[in-house]
Amino acid sequence: MKFPPLATAVIGSYPQPSWLVDHAILKAKLVPRVQAHEIWRVLPAYLKEAQDDATLLAIREQERAGIDIITDGEIRRESYSNRFATSLTGIAMENPYIRRVEDFEIPVPRVVGPLGRPGPIEVDGLLFLKKNTSRLTKITLPGPFTLAKQAYDEFYGDEEALAMAYAAIVNAEARDLEAAGVDVIQLDEPWLRSDPDGAVRYGVKAINRALEGLQTTTAVHLCFGYGFVVSAQKPKAYAFLAQLADCVVNQISIEAAQPHLDLGVLRDLSQKTIVLGVIDLSTNEVESVPTLVDRIRRALPFVSADQLMPAPDCGLKYLTRESAFGKLKALVDAARIVRAEFT
Repeated sequence: MKFPPLATAVIGSYPQPSWLVDHAILKAKLVPRVQAHEIWRVLPAYLKEAQDDATLLAIREQERAGIDIITDGEIRRESYSNRFATSLTGIAMENPYIRRVEDFEIPVPRVVGPLGRPGPIEVDGLLFLKKNTSRLTKITLPGPFTLAKQAYDEFYGDEEALAMAYAAIVNAEARDLEAAGVDVIQLDEPWLRSDPDGAVRYGVKAINRALEGLQTTTAVHLCFGYGFVVSAQKPKAYAFLAQLADCVVNQISIEAAQPHLDLGVLRDLSQKTIVLGVIDLSTNEVESVPTLVDRIRRALPFVSADQLMPAPDCGLKYLTRESAFGKLKALVDAARIVRAEFT
């Protein structure tokens, strides 16, 4: 698909209303890998209706801000990955494996048999989104490399084999989304930068398998983690990025605002559209339009306006709703100013 110069996009999530989600519990979960039903404030009998209502709010706020490519806000998800990961067969939901990371204990799913997908997982969400907007649509899926890193393998016995099994599952879901009319399918792959050695060995292979045979526009998102969750001291470079020049994906989405990324790395990705993070998500403070104009312009020596999409660094999930809207509106205004310089 051909997009207009400097089309604006969101990465995935939008803040869930406080009447829907207990944000204190959500933040304490540190991006849950297993099911976390306790974050929902609404009784199960009314949860779907409440999630639909909150999704409509997220759609309207993205539209009102003027964003060109919108999502459903991932309102129905407890995290960007666990809804998909825990919907599969071959997963043991009882007695999750406890992975210890620094001072945290993180429960992760156990893979105890061949992975399978009982049916489409995000297609209903896409159809709801398409029914309620005329904007271009994006649906995000956890990527196969990240899914494998967020699980404990008791069946495949080989990390690459596990990632490729996930890739086949993601591909089946992506094909269903394509058939349902999605405009962009994005894989979220934050773990590519966390394990660069594994990424070099089979990261591109897994992504290519997950996107195999698709005709719709595809993207892969790499980040250093939610600004409100991880350390403020983020790396200033990706350990795994240039290698993505060789994968089949059309768009590469990177975080550049909070880590002050050296944009010279974009030279290595000249054949890809760059979804450039220019909004810092470590704070609710809304950047000024001139600040965002400057951040967009800094990429133009390395990427043409036709191949550049300004966006937030990552999902907006942990911001206040007021901040998320303000940041998106400033983003749209900044992109409009820079776009006028090319028309």
